Amino acid sequence: MKHIFLPVHACAGLMFFLVSLTGHSQTDTTYWKKDLRTGLSFNQASFSDNWQGGGVNSIGLNTFLNYKANYRKGIHSWDNEIDLAYGIIKNEGQSSRKSVDRIFLDTKYGRKLSDKWDFYTSLSFLSQFDKGYEYDVEDPGTGEIYDKLISNFMSPAFVTSSWGVEYHPVSYFNIRFGPFSPRMTVVSDEGVAVNGEVDGEPARYGVPVGDKTRFEWLAFQMVADFNKDIANNLNLKWKYMLFANYEELEFRKVDHRLDVSITAKVNKFIDVALGGILIYDYDQVDEVQISQALNLGVVYKFKNYTDKKE
Repeated sequence: MKHIFLPVHACAGLMFFLVSLTGHSQTDTTYWKKDLRTGLSFNQASFSDNWQGGGVNSIGLNTFLNYKANYRKGIHSWDNEIDLAYGIIKNEGQSSRKSVDRIFLDTKYGRKLSDKWDFYTSLSFLSQFDKGYEYDVEDPGTGEIYDKLISNFMSPAFVTSSWGVEYHPVSYFNIRFGPFSPRMTVVSDEGVAVNGEVDGEPARYGVPVGDKTRFEWLAFQMVADFNKDIANNLNLKWKYMLFANYEELEFRKVDHRLDVSITAKVNKFIDVALGGILIYDYDQVDEVQISQALNLGVVYKFKNYTDKKE
């Protein structure tokens, strides 16, 4: 059980470190804009032994952290983002299971071409904190029921560098077009189950069995970001990422990921958030993957700037 809470501790530690840094930013007169959102959400259900409606006692905890530090001066810009999330749920009679698990780091240098266009180069990292399982799988040989390991920290991990142009017509929306975006896929845990093929050979997330990395040098990436208060105390945020390998340029082999969240502010410290993730990655499974979550939690927010109304 201890290893389950290590990602929560990591998120919490970084959370309080960044909160302490924001305290020194109140008199910041540099060209930095800093934006921090972090919090905890808790859910619980319990039933008496004679409860006739059915149900399972459960407890759940989620933690998240999103921190942005963006620099602007003259024709130069440098944007940085840390996006972390981890959650567990424990149902009576079952082991603890993950409800959300995400590590996303992104840094981007931009050079102004015009009021709405920049040249950019970026580097991003995407992985997870903890092991992921497909539960109650039947072994076709023995009939034994077991939990199949399907992911872990750095298994997979995606490291993508990109060069291209960015269009930012308004402050709450931007889109990057990266015609040269090489990507490295890492699978460091050899215990992760095989989930596909490369050139007829078994592979994990596109990495051939026996290897730990796969390089896709000739590739295109598009990233679109939207973050806007669409009504009083109601925020809509989404990020769409597309990745296409020029050497395997087929429609069914283009990767897509869409993260969407709608957040309603209850008061200064409490938010209700509805979030969803849609993924299509041919190297994982030839189907659309969907995840959804509804959370009520305590949130800490900080900005050292005021948004302009547009």
